[in-house]
Amino acid sequence: MIPTMTSLFRFPLSVRLAALALGLFTGSAALAQQPAAAPAAAAAQQQQQQPQVVPRPPQINATSYIVMDAATGEVLLEQNADASLEPASLTKIMTTYVADNEIAAGNISLNDEVFVSVKAWKTEGSKMFIQERSHVRLEDIMRGVIIQSGNDASIALAEHIAGSEEAFADLMNQHAQLLGMNNTHFVNASGLPAEGHVASARDLATLARAVITRFPEPYKMYGEREFTFNNIHQPNRNTLLFSDRSVDGMKTGFTNGAGYCLVASAVRDNMRLITVVMGTESANARAEETQKLLTYGFRFFETHELFSANQVLGTAKIWSGAANGVPAGVQEPLVRTIQRGQAANLVTEVVLDDSIQAPISIGQPLGHVKVSLGDQVYYEGPVVALQDVERGSLWKRLMDWLYLFFMSLLS
Repeated sequence: MIPTMTSLFRFPLSVRLAALALGLFTGSAALAQQPAAAPAAAAAQQQQQQPQVVPRPPQINATSYIVMDAATGEVLLEQNADASLEPASLTKIMTTYVADNEIAAGNISLNDEVFVSVKAWKTEGSKMFIQERSHVRLEDIMRGVIIQSGNDASIALAEHIAGSEEAFADLMNQHAQLLGMNNTHFVNASGLPAEGHVASARDLATLARAVITRFPEPYKMYGEREFTFNNIHQPNRNTLLFSDRSVDGMKTGFTNGAGYCLVASAVRDNMRLITVVMGTESANARAEETQKLLTYGFRFFETHELFSANQVLGTAKIWSGAANGVPAGVQEPLVRTIQRGQAANLVTEVVLDDSIQAPISIGQPLGHVKVSLGDQVYYEGPVVALQDVERGSLWKRLMDWLYLFFMSLLS
């Protein structure tokens, strides 16, 4: 509450004179400490911005496709990405994702001995060539699923985790729901054709991102080029692993109904992209169409760190505190996908509150920040305290109180 003139005159003359002098002095200092973000932002906006020339996306001969930035989850390109289609062996990404979760939870181990049932052994299609009623180390089974795309290995893994493939499919669908894969439903662990067994390109990109970010060590299996089991050597069906050094995964698929499909991931210049193509006409075509998407994505976009962890964006003036100011910024690192070459043209505007009273706790909102380029807003959110500030002494609180009073008269 602002004091009245009568209440002010109750203080001794020396206090009143000191308060007036201190108020005039600290007032100028306080004004000098106010952030100059707005003028800086205006100046930045006046700078000549070099327009970025981006061509139309390439023509992709696929039923559905998507390109996603793995760091941000932002989609760069897409077509028919929410259509529920046969995923074929792309299903196996979820099969191993469930296994990775079970390993992380301590329910199973890579050293487990997996029993091979007759059902698993007799499964048609691509095989790891495991023998019925044998026991195979789980780590080998995982490579059989990922590298050799073994349907037999997928069923053996499903039965080891859930007792039956049907029960395992229920686990798959629960994980899909947790990831927000709304256009996906699994019926089996292998991806063999089955009624109601579908997935969308967007959902598969979301799943791939979860594998890469949550399980970076297990993900390395997707980049292995070959695997030999029972003296049978099989190369990875993802031919991009052999032709593009930046590609380190992920999974191929094919059935007559699905066509030739590929989920791929690559890293160039500290940027990771995930691509999904579904329904291409040949094994060569799925690799070629994926390469087009990767080339376009890396050429015209980049993952840019807007703010690092605990980055200071300004100093907020604090009243009645043990300190006169507190560093304000963002606590968590923030990255966004932007057009390549436009980072220098981003405009950051920071606005801090002007009547902040102590005490202050770390994480307490003190204002807001906006990062934009023209009409495109890349981030808008709170600016928070990066340090605690306790209440000041009685004398400090009195001086700040008097200063605010005099400033209210001047204003």
